[in-house]
Amino acid sequence: MTIVITAFERSPDGGQGLARDTRVRWALEEVGQPYEVRLLSFRAKTRPAHLRLHPFGLIPTYEEGDLALFETGAIVLHIGERHAGLFPDDANARARAITWMFAAVNTVEPPILELVTARILEGDRPWADERLPLVKDRIRERLLQLSARLGDADWLDGAFSAGDLMMVSVLLRLRPSGLLDEFPTLAAYVARGEARPAYGRAFAAQRAINAP
Repeated sequence: MTIVITAFERSPDGGQGLARDTRVRWALEEVGQPYEVRLLSFRAKTRPAHLRLHPFGLIPTYEEGDLALFETGAIVLHIGERHAGLFPDDANARARAITWMFAAVNTVEPPILELVTARILEGDRPWADERLPLVKDRIRERLLQLSARLGDADWLDGAFSAGDLMMVSVLLRLRPSGLLDEFPTLAAYVARGEARPAYGRAFAAQRAINAP
């Protein structure tokens, strides 16, 4: 069965790999599964056909035969369960990898997304200058904790896993802010993720959509 994912025909980030379809592309590249992409306009994401796949009108979605999924964490988890390459064989190690997936999207990503909101959507509000440092400090607290846990290891728990894929994808959102550079251990961790051939292929595919 052909795997079909959705992505925006023009990504808001201009092809910098920050759109969430990049996470799904990366997972599929890691496990060696071919896929097709159905491109959506911003208008099409609110139409009934797409809302049947994603009730919140976002991307990406994942279709494989009769199965339709949304939410990148759920999609990457499904890919890792169906194909070798994203989870270790040991059951306990697999459970820890899933824990790191949840940590990426539930603990680390929310304050990072709050920063995006504070800078882009709320930057002209009279209280923006006071709020922004508070948001950055919340991010720094999380990064300090994550950096301490990673230590001098290459990956979060032994070999590269879906937990690292999700965490690196989340941390990449910090690069424009400069906050990631304050934590050399995490900057190097993200660079290792970007150096993986599967990530390179995923990034290039997403970038190609946004080429002039």
